[in-house]
Amino acid sequence: MSGLCDSSAVELRRLLAARAISPVELLEACLSRIATINPAVNAVVTLDEPGARTAAKKAEAAILRGEDRGALHGLPVLIKDTQDTAGLRSTYGSPLLRDNVPVADQGSVARLRAAGAIIFGKTNTPEWAAGGNTRNPVFGATGNPFDPMRSAAGSSGGSAVALACGMAPLASGSDTGGSLRNPAGFSGIVGMRPSYGLVASEKRAFGWSNLSTDGPMARNVADTALMLSVMASDDVRDPLAYTLPGEPVRSRAERWAAPRPADLGKLRLAFTEDFGFAPTEQAIRRVFRDRVARLAPLFADCREATPDCSGADDAFAVLRAGLFLAMHGKNYKERPEMLGPNVRANVEEGLSYTLEDHGRAATTQTRIYRAYQTFFETCDVLISPTITLSPRPWSELYPAEIDGVPTKSYFHWLALAYAVTLPGHPAISIPLGLDEAGLPFGLQIVGPRGGDAVVLSVAASIEAAFAGDAQLCRPVPDLARLAAAPPLSAAPGFLTWE
Repeated sequence: MSGLCDSSAVELRRLLAARAISPVELLEACLSRIATINPAVNAVVTLDEPGARTAAKKAEAAILRGEDRGALHGLPVLIKDTQDTAGLRSTYGSPLLRDNVPVADQGSVARLRAAGAIIFGKTNTPEWAAGGNTRNPVFGATGNPFDPMRSAAGSSGGSAVALACGMAPLASGSDTGGSLRNPAGFSGIVGMRPSYGLVASEKRAFGWSNLSTDGPMARNVADTALMLSVMASDDVRDPLAYTLPGEPVRSRAERWAAPRPADLGKLRLAFTEDFGFAPTEQAIRRVFRDRVARLAPLFADCREATPDCSGADDAFAVLRAGLFLAMHGKNYKERPEMLGPNVRANVEEGLSYTLEDHGRAATTQTRIYRAYQTFFETCDVLISPTITLSPRPWSELYPAEIDGVPTKSYFHWLALAYAVTLPGHPAISIPLGLDEAGLPFGLQIVGPRGGDAVVLSVAASIEAAFAGDAQLCRPVPDLARLAAAPPLSAAPGFLTWE
């Protein structure tokens, strides 16, 4: 099963501009794919078909008049359900907002719409984006496109699965502890965590915290770069998006839209299985070592090394808990039954910490950041597995153990991601074949401070190097099997929180 909706965003934009296809035709292809495949995976949870069809007809009329409304003109785009969309239900996966319909787009969504994107639906997420497993009591669980009873990771799991299944060419995500990268790794697509401030946001509760950022998701690197070129922006409401007066340093689309191929033969590659602390399972380590062996000949130098990330578990736990306490402390005190176990756990953890704990965490984060700067004096790019383990059943709230060793918290298994979140360096997950269980394997590529263009260029070059390799190119789910599968909503525990 393949169709127009499986084409890349870059190719679709070319076809639209040439009037070889119409925005209406493309939207209908995406809606048809959702109708056929979504019951098996539950990735898209809200649709605005009438509004989208109206927008597609307007885009078609503009194209026929010879008008170009932006880089995404006529492209259907899905939005993560933790991001506000004007007139379209935005629940955050929470019963508290089951019927919430925002009156305005949040900034990153508004930029997509202004560039001509047709915003036509919302994708599933864990409650308040809390956790690496996409399930909530409003819409239920999202299944992995390669095995719907396994996890799609999170928190941008719905977006990743929708992309893998060809429901849209582009989808938005957000990332604190890997929420763009982890689901990309599990579903075999591309997810990028930009440098903090590059995708400006007015939504962060802690405006000066670099932990959370919005970002792009797509099926290949060029499409991801195209989406980033629209999302990147200066915004006075975001204190991390500071700039020079009159200098639009972030919103120059040409800087991001088409990554230049990197000359890998001139770059120094460093690799790590665990950043010195992440509980990476042995099966993932074996696959990663195989990928390193395939990548090493492409680079000028390849060595095993990691920045000093000691104290990262504690620092991330404290800083993350502070965010959740600020956002959800009031509801925890007044309506605790309306919060799920992950959110409650974070709030309770936040209440247990002291100002001394926060000072220690902030100091550790700063030390890790400076360790990264020293580290990148000795290499140009760093790679690791995207995620510590192969997809497990979504019925498991979180992995309580890895290779028989208990994890420290519900997010400890995301350590390969937050090892990069803390210093704020740009990172991308790209698919690189399958793991030993026959499920997608994601490669995390980390660049130097502010090196978003470096990350995109290296990722594009690696992607191109293995595009013709049947074992290492992007895996594609069996859509015919998914179309014939029973609805995921019939699975036991589909709507269960605990």
